[in-house]
Amino acid sequence: MSSPAAPETRSEAGMPAQRLRRGLATFLLWFAVVLLVLMTALVLYQVFTRYVLGTPAAFTEELVRYALIWVSFIAATYAFLERGHMALTILQDRFPARARRALRLGIDVLVLALAVLVLGVGGAMLAWDSRENFSALLGISRGWVYLISPIAGAGIALAQVLNILEDLRAPEPSDSSTTAEKEAE
Repeated sequence: MSSPAAPETRSEAGMPAQRLRRGLATFLLWFAVVLLVLMTALVLYQVFTRYVLGTPAAFTEELVRYALIWVSFIAATYAFLERGHMALTILQDRFPARARRALRLGIDVLVLALAVLVLGVGGAMLAWDSRENFSALLGISRGWVYLISPIAGAGIALAQVLNILEDLRAPEPSDSSTTAEKEAE
């Protein structure tokens, strides 16, 4: 897997979908990095105030928890964008090439539906219903914390649309190449 910040090749330069994928991947990667650095600094500050000053900064625990929620959703979106999620392919690998392609397309469509319905719609409802519920230490609306769910839902939906387009544009696989690949193993 290449770095999202790598320069575009000539074949990618004219493809808006690939540029969109690369730009979104770069943004998500850096946003996650910033959140992880912030979380690390907050935990170090918490340890310092607890053990050196003797009066822990309680707000850091809640802020780190909320940042962890956000970074988890951002990382999930990045993984879908880069097709980097773990997968059990034992059964899929036994299918002929055309069936594997159809299965992959079907899975991409199901993930798209899940992203839109559960994360997008359900997450928006959760964020809306939580807007008047405030956190104990920070005093911020939990709606802001849960807003990452519909944002990630939209990001994963976009990633899946790009994945589906990629699946549909890929050349039709031939079963003879699959046989040669299996013999090489």
